[in-house]
Amino acid sequence: MATEFIMPKLGLTMEEGTITEWFADDGDTVTAGAAVMRIETDKTETDVEAAASGRLHRLGQVGDTFACGELIGWFLADGEDAPGAAAPAAAVAAPAAATPTATTAPTAAPAIATVGRIVASPMAKRLATERNIDLRLVRGTGPGGRIVSEDLEGVTATPAPAPAAARPTVAPGVGVPATAAARQLADLLGVDLNQVSPDPAELRVTKEAVALHVRRLLGGAAEGAALEPTTSPASPVLLPATQEPTSVVRMTGIRGTIARRMHESLAQMAQLTLFMDADLDAVVADRDARKRVGPAPSYTDYIIAAAARALREHPLVNSQITDEGVALLPTVHVGMAVALDNGLIVPVIRDTTGLDLNALSVETSRLAGAARSGSLELPDLEGGTFSVSTLGMFGVDGFTPVINPPNTAILGVGRLRDDVVVGKKDKASTTKRLTLSLTWDHRAFDGAPAAAFCQTIVALLGDPDTLDATN
Repeated sequence: MATEFIMPKLGLTMEEGTITEWFADDGDTVTAGAAVMRIETDKTETDVEAAASGRLHRLGQVGDTFACGELIGWFLADGEDAPGAAAPAAAVAAPAAATPTATTAPTAAPAIATVGRIVASPMAKRLATERNIDLRLVRGTGPGGRIVSEDLEGVTATPAPAPAAARPTVAPGVGVPATAAARQLADLLGVDLNQVSPDPAELRVTKEAVALHVRRLLGGAAEGAALEPTTSPASPVLLPATQEPTSVVRMTGIRGTIARRMHESLAQMAQLTLFMDADLDAVVADRDARKRVGPAPSYTDYIIAAAARALREHPLVNSQITDEGVALLPTVHVGMAVALDNGLIVPVIRDTTGLDLNALSVETSRLAGAARSGSLELPDLEGGTFSVSTLGMFGVDGFTPVINPPNTAILGVGRLRDDVVVGKKDKASTTKRLTLSLTWDHRAFDGAPAAAFCQTIVALLGDPDTLDATN
């Protein structure tokens, strides 16, 4: 019996996945549990396993994007055909004239169009929308007669539409490039996607853009204003390049996610940053003592541990803003920024205050290694309540980190340096010191609580024994 192969939902925030590699060819026999493809989400790349044993019948191609739950293939028994594969085959038996183009009046519509749904890859649908091509007039060469992007090569745009009386009614928003989540939300709220500004990084309408559009409409209604569509402040008009670029790096995948979220973070929060120095002589001594008997935590591990315990003492900082107000979160999950070649990723150390320094060091090493090898699981990336980002390895003292939504604060860590201090009788000495850069959302709390939180981190770093306590 044929078993559906659907795009899995691997995390709470996953909406869709893009196929980046197939590990098995179409028609190969695979075993349940074996990795058969790799997908890219908005956070990471991950391998997808076969849901059943059988002959793999692929519907998705490399580069295709599918919403979670959408059919991407089948697992078939010996001699079994994929459901729905026979109808397109009948279309191939029709008079084999040149492949019809969108400017050719069809003498007989392909069978794909007669089954009530056009079978085409997401990339083909997107290209057809951009080029104004009617997919009903294109013959598919993909598996089971599916239309793939290559089938659109050389196909010209659809002629001018028929008079309104003869033209079928089209639902609002059809043909607008948008994520699956955006379409679902727009359908639920009755929003016309044509009226929603696309995300400048992804070049399509996102769920967040639909929500912002609705908030603007509701705000206008509350004030008695006309509900005219307006340009979202989160979607600025981007100027063309002032020179002919040597190349263009598309802001998709992780890069696109970073661009969108950081822009939204700055646009939607009242962010301020304070700087405070911390003496690390005690931490350096503690770390040297640990190194003499075995592996030792990194300096960043000490700071993450101190920040986590400070969050326990200052619960207002371990929070997020909701429709009801500032929600104080009971458990501390600290995110750790890891730099990659194509961007930045923030794996999460779960229940951070429940780990002593050695256990914390093991977990941060695991997460950093998995981030760089591309083997992070989506649960490793979700649920962070606070973030720590360090640029000290690049010689940076202080900087202005941007809050990772929906958190209300993030801590930046500078380089460890030798500072000269003057003691009694003007005697000079040196101390190990670094600068902490705390960015916080002024809507959630003010400067005094932010400074007090930072002071607690500094005090904890002065007594490393407190960082081994768990709760």
